[in-house]
Amino acid sequence: MIRRAFTLVNVTALTLSITGVLYIGNAHAAAFQLKENSAKALGRSFAGAASAQDDAAIIVNNPAGMRQLDGRQFQADLSTVRFSAEYRGSPGIYRNGNPIGGGNGGDAGMVALLPDSYFHMPFGDNNNVHLGATLNAPFGFSTKYDRNWTGRYHGIYSKLQAIDLGIAVSYDVNPYVSFGGAVFAERLNVDLSNAIDFGSILNARRIPSFSPGSADGYSHIEGHDTSMGFTLGGLFSPDEKTHIGFSYRSEVEHNANNGNAHFTVPENAAAVLAVAAPGTFINTKIKSTIRLPASATTSFTHAIDDRWSIMAEVTRTAWSKLDKITIHFASSQPNNVLNFSYQDTTFVALGTEYRFNDMLTLRGGLAYDQTPTTAEYRSVRVPDNSRTWISFGMTWKPSKQTDYNIGYAHLFIGHPTITQISATGSTLAGAYNINADLLATSINYKF
Repeated sequence: MIRRAFTLVNVTALTLSITGVLYIGNAHAAAFQLKENSAKALGRSFAGAASAQDDAAIIVNNPAGMRQLDGRQFQADLSTVRFSAEYRGSPGIYRNGNPIGGGNGGDAGMVALLPDSYFHMPFGDNNNVHLGATLNAPFGFSTKYDRNWTGRYHGIYSKLQAIDLGIAVSYDVNPYVSFGGAVFAERLNVDLSNAIDFGSILNARRIPSFSPGSADGYSHIEGHDTSMGFTLGGLFSPDEKTHIGFSYRSEVEHNANNGNAHFTVPENAAAVLAVAAPGTFINTKIKSTIRLPASATTSFTHAIDDRWSIMAEVTRTAWSKLDKITIHFASSQPNNVLNFSYQDTTFVALGTEYRFNDMLTLRGGLAYDQTPTTAEYRSVRVPDNSRTWISFGMTWKPSKQTDYNIGYAHLFIGHPTITQISATGSTLAGAYNINADLLATSINYKF
């Protein structure tokens, strides 16, 4: 009987300890994608981010857009993300009908700082060749619940962070057509934890003295990898006032072959497992492949006159490539295949700028961003949901060499519902109260 419990024990541990690797979401772009790479673009809800002038962040959004930059320059951006996610549902329920104690977990959100930096230098006889360097974070998220909250079997701590260091080159065929490309090295770090209900696992196999919630353990998984990716872009200008940009960012495949799995098992459960399933729930190495999705962007900027400009942007992200993930354990625990069923998403933004005078420019924008998850697969790691943006910003240019930018966005996310059933049969059902604010500043210096 104890031996028959082995399969259920492994499946439960794998599911509960790994679920959420690709469900880690954020409130400011679909799933765990980060758009916050420019204070100026944030003020327009990122409309025109791949086609607008005078923003060095275009190097990472569309390398061909370096034609839009005036001379040698350095730009530093700092975005502050305030994300709040509070579970407002009923307590979880064990499979025997008893409530799972521990409270709602508090505010699982965070305040995070996202620094980005860019360098641009033109060269060639007519300055028609451009070199750029970038440092930015295209993916990331972090949530943290109280350790013993009612949804602890689904997730406690989640963190995913990708940092890119890139080099870009572009060539201006003429004043109206440019092509560019970039390569980047990407460092990925993933850190996850949750509780494991050994009481339910062993009670289901009629092991004496075990009941749901009587023997909680914990799992902590971490992995990291460095991989390469690329970006391609084109910028076409039918006239001096109109710019149309196209860019493609590649999928990045990360092979985390040296990750770690740490298990904390209660002594009474450990004694049973040592006999029934030796070599399981021990600290061990793991490996897995995680694919961060490709995206394609079409961007439009048009100057109506010397003061007004309008912008638009559409980005399609191939989240459906994240259909499943396989976790390989170095111990005797079998591999586990997790299904995520993400869907492709579309981001649409409209923005405008008004140049009040040579020193002051005002801007604003609206955007709609789809979530790749569905109600069936929504996770406590973050209950991701589609969101609407409203943004404002300004530029102050005290001299020809220096400008300062600030952008703000509020995201309307709503109250996504969640219904999760764990491998041990416990249920968590309810809704979340989610909101987010973004504030970014930057300085651009030409030399």
